[in-house]
Amino acid sequence: MKTSTQHPDLSIDHLKDISTWISFVDDLNQLLELILETGNRIMKAKASSLLLLDQKTKKLHFKVTTGAKKEEMKNFEIKLGQGIAGHVVETGEPLLIRDVAREKRWYRNISDQIGFKTRSILCVPMRVENKIIGAIEFINKTGGQSFQERDLELLTVFADLAALAIANARKFQRVERENVGLKQSLALNHQIIGQSRAIKKVVDDALKVADSSASTLILGESGTGKELLALLIHGASPRKERHMITLNCAALPESLLEAELFGHEKGAFTGAGVQKIGKLELADESTLFLDEIGEMSPGMQAKLLRVLQDGVFYRVGGTAPISVDIRVIAATNQNIPKKVAAGEFREDLYYRLNVVELHMPPLRERREDIPLLARHFADLFRKEKGVAQIEISKPAVKKMMAYDWPGNIRELRNAVERAVVMGNGKTILPEDLPMVAAQPEAIQTPFGATLQEALDAFKQKFIQTTLAHTEGNRKKAAAIMGIQRTYLSRLISRYRIAGTPASKNNFQK
Repeated sequence: MKTSTQHPDLSIDHLKDISTWISFVDDLNQLLELILETGNRIMKAKASSLLLLDQKTKKLHFKVTTGAKKEEMKNFEIKLGQGIAGHVVETGEPLLIRDVAREKRWYRNISDQIGFKTRSILCVPMRVENKIIGAIEFINKTGGQSFQERDLELLTVFADLAALAIANARKFQRVERENVGLKQSLALNHQIIGQSRAIKKVVDDALKVADSSASTLILGESGTGKELLALLIHGASPRKERHMITLNCAALPESLLEAELFGHEKGAFTGAGVQKIGKLELADESTLFLDEIGEMSPGMQAKLLRVLQDGVFYRVGGTAPISVDIRVIAATNQNIPKKVAAGEFREDLYYRLNVVELHMPPLRERREDIPLLARHFADLFRKEKGVAQIEISKPAVKKMMAYDWPGNIRELRNAVERAVVMGNGKTILPEDLPMVAAQPEAIQTPFGATLQEALDAFKQKFIQTTLAHTEGNRKKAAAIMGIQRTYLSRLISRYRIAGTPASKNNFQK
Protein backbone atom coordinates (compact mmCIF):
# COMPACT_ATOMS: atom_id res chain seq x y z
CA MET A 1 0.00 0.00 0.00
CA LYS A 2 2.87 2.25 0.82
CA THR A 3 4.31 1.71 -2.63
CA SER A 4 1.12 2.73 -4.41
CA THR A 5 1.13 6.02 -2.48
CA GLN A 6 4.72 6.74 -3.39
CA HIS A 7 4.23 5.66 -7.00
CA PRO A 8 1.00 7.06 -8.45
CA ASP A 9 -1.13 4.94 -10.78
CA LEU A 10 0.38 6.86 -13.68
CA SER A 11 3.52 4.71 -13.34
CA ILE A 12 1.47 1.52 -13.58
CA ASP A 13 -0.27 2.92 -16.65
CA HIS A 14 3.11 3.53 -18.22
CA LEU A 15 4.10 -0.07 -17.57
CA LYS A 16 0.88 -1.18 -19.25
CA ASP A 17 1.80 1.01 -22.21
CA ILE A 18 5.04 -0.91 -22.63
CA SER A 19 3.13 -4.20 -22.52
CA THR A 20 1.11 -2.87 -25.46
CA TRP A 21 4.24 -1.84 -27.36
CA ILE A 22 5.56 -5.39 -27.10
CA SER A 23 2.73 -6.50 -29.37
CA PHE A 24 2.20 -3.54 -31.66
CA VAL A 25 5.37 -1.44 -32.10
CA ASP A 26 7.67 -3.04 -34.65
CA ASP A 27 9.99 -0.12 -35.50
CA LEU A 28 13.02 -0.55 -33.23
CA ASN A 29 14.14 3.08 -33.31
CA GLN A 30 10.66 4.36 -32.53
CA LEU A 31 10.41 1.80 -29.75
CA LEU A 32 13.67 2.88 -28.10
CA GLU A 33 12.50 6.48 -27.99
CA LEU A 34 9.12 5.52 -26.51
CA ILE A 35 10.77 3.39 -23.84
CA LEU A 36 13.11 6.12 -22.69
CA GLU A 37 10.52 8.90 -22.74
CA THR A 38 8.19 6.75 -20.62
CA GLY A 39 10.95 5.82 -18.21
CA ASN A 40 11.98 9.44 -17.87
CA ARG A 41 8.46 10.41 -16.83
CA ILE A 42 8.22 7.54 -14.36
CA MET A 43 11.52 8.35 -12.70
CA LYS A 44 11.13 12.15 -12.93
CA ALA A 45 14.73 12.33 -14.16
CA LYS A 46 16.49 15.27 -15.79
CA ALA A 47 18.37 13.06 -18.25
CA SER A 48 18.43 9.43 -19.31
CA SER A 49 20.15 7.06 -21.70
CA LEU A 50 19.39 3.69 -23.23
CA LEU A 51 22.56 1.80 -24.10
CA LEU A 52 22.76 -1.36 -26.21
CA LEU A 53 25.63 -3.81 -26.09
CA ASP A 54 27.52 -4.74 -29.25
CA GLN A 55 28.39 -8.38 -28.60
CA LYS A 56 31.26 -8.35 -31.09
CA THR A 57 33.13 -5.25 -29.92
CA LYS A 58 31.99 -5.51 -26.27
CA LYS A 59 31.10 -1.83 -26.30
CA LEU A 60 27.99 -0.01 -25.17
CA HIS A 61 26.50 2.59 -27.51
CA PHE A 62 24.16 5.39 -26.50
CA LYS A 63 21.28 4.56 -28.83
CA VAL A 64 18.71 6.97 -27.38
CA THR A 65 19.18 9.83 -24.89
CA THR A 66 17.11 12.58 -23.30
CA GLY A 67 18.00 15.81 -21.57
CA ALA A 68 19.69 19.06 -22.49
CA LYS A 69 22.84 17.33 -23.80
CA LYS A 70 21.18 14.44 -25.64
CA GLU A 71 22.75 15.18 -29.04
CA GLU A 72 26.27 15.26 -27.59
CA MET A 73 25.68 11.98 -25.75
CA LYS A 74 25.11 10.07 -29.00
CA ASN A 75 28.78 10.60 -29.90
CA PHE A 76 30.03 8.47 -26.99
CA GLU A 77 30.60 4.79 -26.39
CA ILE A 78 31.93 2.96 -23.34
CA LYS A 79 33.66 -0.36 -22.89
CA LEU A 80 32.06 -3.27 -21.12
CA GLY A 81 32.85 -2.80 -17.40
CA GLN A 82 33.60 0.92 -17.78
CA GLY A 83 31.61 3.39 -15.68
CA ILE A 84 28.29 2.74 -13.94
CA ALA A 85 26.47 1.44 -17.03
CA GLY A 86 29.44 -0.69 -18.11
CA HIS A 87 29.61 -2.26 -14.65
CA VAL A 88 25.86 -2.96 -14.61
CA VAL A 89 25.95 -4.70 -18.01
CA GLU A 90 29.06 -6.69 -17.12
CA THR A 91 27.76 -7.91 -13.73
CA GLY A 92 24.03 -7.91 -14.42
CA GLU A 93 23.45 -6.13 -11.10
CA PRO A 94 21.47 -2.82 -10.90
CA LEU A 95 23.13 0.15 -9.25
CA LEU A 96 21.71 3.07 -7.27
CA ILE A 97 24.32 5.79 -6.76
CA ARG A 98 22.99 8.67 -4.64
CA ASP A 99 26.21 10.68 -4.80
CA VAL A 100 28.52 9.98 -7.75
CA ALA A 101 31.29 12.11 -6.20
CA ARG A 102 31.85 9.29 -3.69
CA GLU A 103 31.61 6.49 -6.26
CA LYS A 104 34.91 5.14 -7.64
CA ARG A 105 33.16 3.31 -10.49
CA TRP A 106 31.78 6.54 -11.93
CA TYR A 107 33.29 7.45 -15.30
CA ARG A 108 33.18 11.23 -15.16
CA ASN A 109 34.89 11.93 -18.50
CA ILE A 110 31.61 12.06 -20.43
CA SER A 111 29.96 14.49 -18.01
CA ASP A 112 33.05 16.69 -18.02
CA GLN A 113 33.24 16.77 -21.84
CA ILE A 114 29.61 17.79 -22.34
CA GLY A 115 29.48 20.08 -19.32
CA PHE A 116 26.72 18.24 -17.46
CA LYS A 117 26.82 18.09 -13.66
CA THR A 118 25.89 14.61 -12.53
CA ARG A 119 24.78 14.05 -8.91
CA SER A 120 22.92 10.73 -8.75
CA ILE A 121 22.49 7.78 -11.11
CA LEU A 122 20.03 4.91 -11.28
CA CYS A 123 21.03 2.15 -13.73
CA VAL A 124 19.49 -1.27 -14.42
CA PRO A 125 20.37 -3.99 -16.95
CA MET A 126 18.05 -5.12 -19.75
CA ARG A 127 17.79 -8.91 -20.16
CA VAL A 128 16.32 -11.21 -22.78
CA GLU A 129 16.34 -14.92 -21.90
CA ASN A 130 19.07 -14.39 -19.29
CA LYS A 131 21.21 -12.54 -21.85
CA ILE A 132 22.02 -8.92 -21.08
CA ILE A 133 21.46 -6.73 -24.14
CA GLY A 134 22.11 -3.31 -22.58
CA ALA A 135 21.14 -0.95 -19.79
CA ILE A 136 18.89 1.98 -18.96
CA GLU A 137 20.23 4.75 -16.75
CA PHE A 138 18.59 7.85 -15.30
CA ILE A 139 20.51 10.86 -14.04
CA ASN A 140 19.57 13.55 -11.46
CA LYS A 141 16.04 13.36 -10.17
CA THR A 142 14.11 16.60 -10.52
CA GLY A 143 13.69 18.75 -7.43
CA GLY A 144 17.21 18.03 -6.21
CA GLN A 145 16.22 14.70 -4.66
CA SER A 146 18.12 11.42 -4.96
CA PHE A 147 16.84 8.17 -6.38
CA GLN A 148 15.54 5.69 -3.79
CA GLU A 149 15.33 1.90 -3.45
CA ARG A 150 11.66 1.96 -4.50
CA ASP A 151 12.75 3.64 -7.77
CA LEU A 152 15.20 0.81 -8.34
CA GLU A 153 12.49 -1.84 -7.83
CA LEU A 154 10.10 -0.21 -10.24
CA LEU A 155 12.76 0.42 -12.86
CA THR A 156 13.86 -3.24 -12.74
CA VAL A 157 10.36 -4.31 -13.79
CA PHE A 158 10.32 -1.53 -16.39
CA ALA A 159 13.65 -2.69 -17.85
CA ASP A 160 12.46 -6.30 -18.17
CA LEU A 161 9.42 -5.19 -20.14
CA ALA A 162 11.54 -2.84 -22.25
CA ALA A 163 14.02 -5.63 -23.08
CA LEU A 164 11.18 -7.92 -24.12
CA ALA A 165 9.75 -5.20 -26.36
CA ILE A 166 13.16 -4.66 -28.00
CA ALA A 167 13.59 -8.39 -28.56
CA ASN A 168 10.16 -8.63 -30.18
CA ALA A 169 10.86 -5.67 -32.45
CA ARG A 170 14.17 -7.21 -33.53
CA LYS A 171 12.46 -10.55 -34.16
CA PHE A 172 9.77 -8.82 -36.23
CA GLN A 173 12.38 -7.03 -38.33
CA ARG A 174 14.28 -10.28 -38.89
CA VAL A 175 11.14 -12.19 -39.90
CA GLU A 176 10.15 -9.35 -42.20
CA ARG A 177 13.55 -9.43 -43.89
CA GLU A 178 13.43 -13.23 -44.12
CA ASN A 179 10.06 -13.00 -45.86
CA VAL A 180 11.48 -10.51 -48.35
CA GLY A 181 14.43 -12.82 -48.93
CA LEU A 182 12.14 -15.82 -49.41
CA LYS A 183 10.12 -13.94 -52.01
CA GLN A 184 13.34 -12.95 -53.78
CA SER A 185 14.52 -16.55 -53.80
CA LEU A 186 11.22 -17.81 -55.14
CA ALA A 187 11.22 -15.10 -57.79
CA LEU A 188 14.64 -16.25 -58.96
CA ASN A 189 13.35 -19.83 -58.82
CA HIS A 190 16.52 -20.63 -56.84
CA GLN A 191 17.45 -23.40 -59.24
CA ILE A 192 20.33 -24.03 -61.61
CA ILE A 193 19.19 -26.29 -64.43
CA GLY A 194 21.55 -28.20 -66.66
CA GLN A 195 23.39 -31.45 -67.25
CA SER A 196 26.30 -30.14 -69.30
CA ARG A 197 29.86 -30.74 -68.19
CA ALA A 198 30.44 -26.97 -67.95
CA ILE A 199 27.53 -26.29 -65.57
CA LYS A 200 28.20 -29.39 -63.48
CA LYS A 201 31.78 -28.26 -62.87
CA VAL A 202 30.85 -24.78 -61.71
CA VAL A 203 28.12 -26.17 -59.42
CA ASP A 204 30.56 -28.69 -57.92
CA ASP A 205 33.09 -25.91 -57.30
CA ALA A 206 30.40 -23.70 -55.74
CA LEU A 207 29.39 -26.43 -53.30
CA LYS A 208 33.04 -26.93 -52.32
CA VAL A 209 33.43 -23.26 -51.38
CA ALA A 210 30.03 -23.04 -49.64
CA ASP A 211 31.25 -24.41 -46.31
CA SER A 212 33.91 -21.73 -45.93
CA SER A 213 33.63 -17.99 -45.35
CA ALA A 214 36.00 -17.24 -48.23
CA SER A 215 35.10 -14.26 -50.38
CA THR A 216 34.09 -15.44 -53.83
CA LEU A 217 34.17 -13.66 -57.19
CA ILE A 218 31.77 -14.96 -59.85
CA LEU A 219 32.67 -14.06 -63.42
CA GLY A 220 30.39 -14.41 -66.41
CA GLU A 221 28.48 -12.62 -69.11
CA SER A 222 25.19 -10.85 -68.40
CA GLY A 223 22.27 -13.21 -68.05
CA THR A 224 24.28 -16.35 -67.26
CA GLY A 225 22.81 -16.75 -63.76
CA LYS A 226 25.54 -15.38 -61.49
CA GLU A 227 23.04 -14.47 -58.77
CA LEU A 228 21.58 -17.97 -58.86
CA LEU A 229 25.06 -19.36 -58.31
CA ALA A 230 25.53 -17.00 -55.36
CA LEU A 231 22.21 -18.21 -53.92
CA LEU A 232 23.37 -21.80 -54.35
CA ILE A 233 26.55 -21.05 -52.39
CA HIS A 234 24.63 -19.25 -49.65
CA GLY A 235 21.96 -21.96 -49.47
CA ALA A 236 24.59 -24.65 -48.91
CA SER A 237 26.52 -22.58 -46.33
CA PRO A 238 26.25 -22.41 -42.51
CA ARG A 239 24.63 -18.98 -43.01
CA LYS A 240 21.63 -20.35 -44.90
CA GLU A 241 19.18 -19.67 -42.04
CA ARG A 242 19.36 -15.96 -42.90
CA HIS A 243 18.53 -14.79 -46.39
CA MET A 244 21.18 -13.45 -48.72
CA ILE A 245 21.29 -9.66 -49.12
CA THR A 246 21.77 -8.40 -52.68
CA LEU A 247 23.01 -5.05 -53.94
CA ASN A 248 23.44 -4.12 -57.61
CA CYS A 249 26.43 -1.76 -57.71
CA ALA A 250 25.54 -0.52 -61.21
CA ALA A 251 21.98 0.48 -60.40
CA LEU A 252 22.74 3.58 -58.27
CA PRO A 253 25.00 6.66 -58.42
CA GLU A 254 27.84 6.76 -55.89
CA SER A 255 26.08 8.91 -53.28
CA LEU A 256 22.98 6.71 -53.21
CA LEU A 257 25.06 3.53 -53.37
CA GLU A 258 26.92 4.59 -50.22
CA ALA A 259 23.67 5.20 -48.34
CA GLU A 260 22.27 1.90 -49.60
CA LEU A 261 25.36 -0.04 -48.54
CA PHE A 262 26.15 1.65 -45.22
CA GLY A 263 22.74 3.03 -44.28
CA HIS A 264 22.24 6.55 -42.94
CA GLU A 265 21.12 8.41 -39.86
CA LYS A 266 18.08 10.63 -39.75
CA GLY A 267 18.99 14.06 -41.14
CA ALA A 268 22.31 12.86 -42.57
CA PHE A 269 21.48 14.61 -45.85
CA THR A 270 18.58 16.29 -47.60
CA GLY A 271 15.74 13.82 -47.82
CA ALA A 272 17.00 11.55 -45.03
CA GLY A 273 13.86 11.90 -42.94
CA VAL A 274 14.34 8.63 -41.07
CA GLN A 275 17.19 6.34 -40.15
CA LYS A 276 17.91 3.67 -42.78
CA ILE A 277 19.59 0.33 -42.12
CA GLY A 278 22.11 -0.44 -44.87
CA LYS A 279 22.78 -3.66 -46.72
CA LEU A 280 25.93 -4.34 -44.69
CA GLU A 281 24.00 -4.27 -41.44
CA LEU A 282 21.19 -6.38 -42.87
CA ALA A 283 23.74 -8.97 -44.00
CA ASP A 284 25.25 -9.43 -40.53
CA GLU A 285 25.85 -13.17 -39.97
CA SER A 286 24.66 -13.79 -43.53
CA THR A 287 25.89 -13.32 -47.10
CA LEU A 288 26.18 -10.06 -49.02
CA PHE A 289 26.00 -10.45 -52.80
CA LEU A 290 27.50 -7.48 -54.65
CA ASP A 291 26.41 -7.70 -58.28
CA GLU A 292 28.24 -5.74 -61.01
CA ILE A 293 31.13 -5.00 -58.64
CA GLY A 294 33.16 -3.79 -61.62
CA GLU A 295 30.92 -0.70 -61.80
CA MET A 296 31.81 0.48 -58.29
CA SER A 297 33.67 3.81 -58.16
CA PRO A 298 37.23 4.01 -56.74
CA GLY A 299 35.95 5.98 -53.72
CA MET A 300 33.39 3.34 -52.86
CA GLN A 301 35.96 0.61 -53.47
CA ALA A 302 38.17 2.11 -50.74
CA LYS A 303 35.28 2.27 -48.26
CA LEU A 304 34.22 -1.30 -49.00
CA LEU A 305 37.79 -2.52 -48.59
CA ARG A 306 37.97 -1.01 -45.09
CA VAL A 307 34.82 -2.85 -44.07
CA LEU A 308 36.13 -6.15 -45.41
CA GLN A 309 39.41 -5.64 -43.55
CA ASP A 310 38.05 -4.39 -40.21
CA GLY A 311 34.48 -5.68 -40.10
CA VAL A 312 33.40 -2.25 -38.83
CA PHE A 313 31.68 0.69 -40.54
CA TYR A 314 29.65 3.84 -39.84
CA ARG A 315 26.28 4.80 -41.20
CA VAL A 316 26.30 7.96 -43.32
CA GLY A 317 26.03 10.81 -40.82
CA GLY A 318 26.62 8.43 -37.92
CA THR A 319 29.32 8.34 -35.24
CA ALA A 320 28.68 4.95 -33.65
CA PRO A 321 30.76 2.11 -35.12
CA ILE A 322 28.79 -0.92 -36.30
CA SER A 323 30.51 -4.29 -36.43
CA VAL A 324 29.36 -7.00 -38.82
CA ASP A 325 30.18 -10.59 -39.65
CA ILE A 326 29.46 -11.06 -43.34
CA ARG A 327 30.46 -13.38 -46.14
CA VAL A 328 30.89 -11.47 -49.43
CA ILE A 329 30.14 -12.88 -52.86
CA ALA A 330 30.76 -10.49 -55.75
CA ALA A 331 29.98 -10.82 -59.44
CA THR A 332 30.90 -9.02 -62.63
CA ASN A 333 30.79 -9.39 -66.40
CA GLN A 334 33.88 -7.22 -66.78
CA ASN A 335 37.58 -8.02 -67.07
CA ILE A 336 38.71 -6.97 -63.59
CA PRO A 337 42.45 -7.64 -64.12
CA LYS A 338 42.28 -5.32 -67.13
CA LYS A 339 40.56 -2.66 -65.00
CA VAL A 340 43.21 -3.12 -62.30
CA ALA A 341 45.97 -2.58 -64.88
CA ALA A 342 44.19 0.56 -66.09
CA GLY A 343 43.91 1.90 -62.52
CA GLU A 344 40.12 1.67 -62.55
CA PHE A 345 39.82 -1.03 -59.88
CA ARG A 346 41.81 -1.36 -56.66
CA GLU A 347 44.20 -4.29 -56.78
CA ASP A 348 43.95 -4.87 -53.01
CA LEU A 349 40.14 -5.06 -53.20
CA TYR A 350 40.37 -7.42 -56.18
CA TYR A 351 42.53 -9.84 -54.20
CA ARG A 352 40.31 -9.47 -51.14
CA LEU A 353 37.22 -10.41 -53.19
CA ASN A 354 38.95 -13.01 -55.36
CA VAL A 355 39.89 -15.59 -52.74
CA VAL A 356 37.92 -18.07 -54.84
CA GLU A 357 37.03 -17.38 -58.49
CA LEU A 358 34.16 -19.11 -60.30
CA HIS A 359 33.25 -18.80 -63.98
CA MET A 360 29.59 -19.03 -64.99
CA PRO A 361 29.64 -20.38 -68.57
CA PRO A 362 27.66 -18.62 -71.32
CA LEU A 363 24.76 -20.51 -72.84
CA ARG A 364 26.58 -21.05 -76.15
CA GLU A 365 29.15 -23.14 -74.24
CA ARG A 366 26.45 -25.37 -72.73
CA ARG A 367 24.09 -25.83 -75.68
CA GLU A 368 22.99 -29.28 -74.53
CA ASP A 369 21.23 -27.49 -71.61
CA ILE A 370 19.08 -25.36 -73.94
CA PRO A 371 16.26 -27.95 -74.36
CA LEU A 372 16.14 -28.51 -70.58
CA LEU A 373 15.99 -24.79 -69.86
CA ALA A 374 13.43 -24.16 -72.58
CA ARG A 375 11.22 -26.96 -71.21
CA HIS A 376 11.56 -25.52 -67.68
CA PHE A 377 10.58 -22.01 -68.75
CA ALA A 378 7.74 -23.29 -70.91
CA ASP A 379 6.29 -25.10 -67.89
CA LEU A 380 6.57 -21.97 -65.77
CA PHE A 381 4.80 -19.75 -68.26
CA ARG A 382 2.11 -22.24 -69.31
CA LYS A 383 1.08 -22.48 -65.62
CA GLU A 384 0.75 -18.69 -65.55
CA LYS A 385 -1.31 -18.84 -68.73
CA GLY A 386 -3.45 -21.62 -67.29
CA VAL A 387 -3.03 -24.23 -70.01
CA ALA A 388 -2.52 -27.95 -69.46
CA GLN A 389 0.57 -28.51 -71.59
CA ILE A 390 2.72 -26.75 -74.17
CA GLU A 391 5.01 -28.78 -76.39
CA ILE A 392 8.19 -27.48 -78.01
CA SER A 393 8.49 -28.57 -81.63
CA LYS A 394 11.72 -30.12 -82.88
CA PRO A 395 12.25 -27.31 -85.42
CA ALA A 396 11.90 -24.79 -82.59
CA VAL A 397 14.47 -26.67 -80.51
CA LYS A 398 16.77 -26.81 -83.53
CA LYS A 399 16.46 -23.06 -83.98
CA MET A 400 17.25 -22.47 -80.31
CA MET A 401 20.27 -24.78 -80.48
CA ALA A 402 21.65 -22.94 -83.51
CA TYR A 403 21.36 -19.50 -81.91
CA ASP A 404 24.27 -17.98 -79.96
CA TRP A 405 22.16 -16.35 -77.19
CA PRO A 406 24.20 -13.19 -76.51
CA GLY A 407 21.77 -12.46 -73.64
CA ASN A 408 22.25 -16.00 -72.33
CA ILE A 409 19.63 -17.59 -70.06
CA ARG A 410 17.84 -14.30 -69.51
CA GLU A 411 17.32 -13.96 -73.26
CA LEU A 412 16.21 -17.59 -73.56
CA ARG A 413 13.68 -17.10 -70.77
CA ASN A 414 12.27 -14.00 -72.49
CA ALA A 415 12.13 -15.81 -75.84
CA VAL A 416 10.19 -18.76 -74.39
CA GLU A 417 7.82 -16.45 -72.51
CA ARG A 418 7.09 -14.56 -75.73
CA ALA A 419 6.53 -17.84 -77.58
CA VAL A 420 4.08 -19.08 -74.94
CA VAL A 421 2.16 -15.80 -74.88
CA MET A 422 2.08 -15.18 -78.63
CA GLY A 423 1.87 -18.77 -79.90
CA ASN A 424 -1.10 -21.03 -80.49
CA GLY A 425 -1.17 -22.18 -76.85
CA LYS A 426 -0.34 -25.79 -77.72
CA THR A 427 3.05 -25.99 -79.41
CA ILE A 428 6.01 -23.62 -79.64
CA LEU A 429 6.95 -23.27 -83.30
CA PRO A 430 10.10 -21.72 -84.81
CA GLU A 431 8.17 -18.64 -85.96
CA ASP A 432 7.06 -18.02 -82.33
CA LEU A 433 10.65 -17.43 -81.27
CA PRO A 434 11.76 -13.78 -81.54
CA MET A 435 15.47 -14.31 -82.13
CA VAL A 436 17.26 -14.65 -85.45
CA ALA A 437 19.20 -17.84 -86.03
CA ALA A 438 22.90 -17.52 -85.45
CA GLN A 439 24.99 -16.75 -88.50
CA PRO A 440 28.70 -17.41 -88.92
CA GLU A 441 30.81 -14.35 -89.40
CA ALA A 442 31.25 -13.21 -92.98
CA ILE A 443 34.01 -14.93 -94.92
CA GLN A 444 36.36 -12.55 -96.65
CA THR A 445 37.40 -13.97 -100.03
CA PRO A 446 39.77 -12.06 -102.32
CA PHE A 447 38.56 -10.51 -105.54
CA GLY A 448 39.00 -12.92 -108.42
CA ALA A 449 38.27 -16.09 -106.39
CA THR A 450 36.06 -18.62 -108.08
CA LEU A 451 32.57 -19.43 -106.77
CA GLN A 452 33.77 -22.86 -105.70
CA GLU A 453 36.65 -21.34 -103.73
CA ALA A 454 34.21 -18.97 -101.98
CA LEU A 455 31.85 -21.85 -101.19
CA ASP A 456 34.68 -23.95 -99.81
CA ALA A 457 35.84 -21.07 -97.59
CA PHE A 458 32.29 -20.59 -96.28
CA LYS A 459 31.81 -24.30 -95.58
CA GLN A 460 35.10 -24.55 -93.74
CA LYS A 461 34.31 -21.56 -91.49
CA PHE A 462 30.71 -22.68 -90.95
CA ILE A 463 31.81 -26.16 -89.82
CA GLN A 464 34.51 -24.74 -87.54
CA THR A 465 32.01 -22.38 -85.87
CA THR A 466 29.42 -25.11 -85.32
CA LEU A 467 31.98 -27.54 -83.91
CA ALA A 468 33.28 -24.87 -81.55
CA HIS A 469 29.76 -24.41 -80.16
CA THR A 470 29.32 -28.17 -79.65
CA GLU A 471 32.76 -28.60 -78.06
CA GLY A 472 33.84 -30.81 -80.97
CA ASN A 473 30.85 -33.13 -80.75
CA ARG A 474 30.32 -34.14 -84.41
CA LYS A 475 26.99 -35.85 -83.79
CA LYS A 476 25.47 -32.67 -82.33
CA ALA A 477 27.12 -30.48 -84.96
CA ALA A 478 25.70 -32.63 -87.76
CA ALA A 479 22.22 -32.49 -86.19
CA ILE A 480 22.37 -28.68 -85.97
CA MET A 481 23.53 -28.38 -89.62
CA GLY A 482 20.93 -30.88 -90.83
CA ILE A 483 23.39 -33.33 -92.43
CA GLN A 484 24.52 -36.90 -91.79
CA ARG A 485 27.34 -37.37 -89.30
CA THR A 486 29.32 -39.46 -91.85
CA TYR A 487 29.04 -36.63 -94.39
CA LEU A 488 30.27 -34.14 -91.80
CA SER A 489 33.31 -36.38 -91.15
CA ARG A 490 34.15 -36.38 -94.87
CA LEU A 491 33.89 -32.56 -94.97
CA ILE A 492 36.17 -32.27 -91.93
CA SER A 493 38.76 -34.40 -93.70
CA ARG A 494 38.35 -32.55 -97.02
CA TYR A 495 38.84 -29.12 -95.45
CA ARG A 496 41.51 -30.36 -93.02
CA ILE A 497 39.72 -28.91 -89.99
CA ALA A 498 41.91 -29.45 -86.93
CA GLY A 499 40.93 -29.93 -83.28
CA THR A 500 38.11 -32.42 -83.88
CA PRO A 501 39.38 -35.82 -82.72
CA ALA A 502 37.17 -38.80 -83.45
CA SER A 503 36.71 -39.63 -79.78
CA LYS A 504 34.01 -41.81 -78.27
CA ASN A 505 32.20 -38.69 -77.11
CA ASN A 506 32.18 -37.31 -80.63
CA PHE A 507 30.79 -40.50 -82.12
CA GLN A 508 28.43 -41.60 -79.38
CA LYS A 509 25.37 -43.39 -80.73
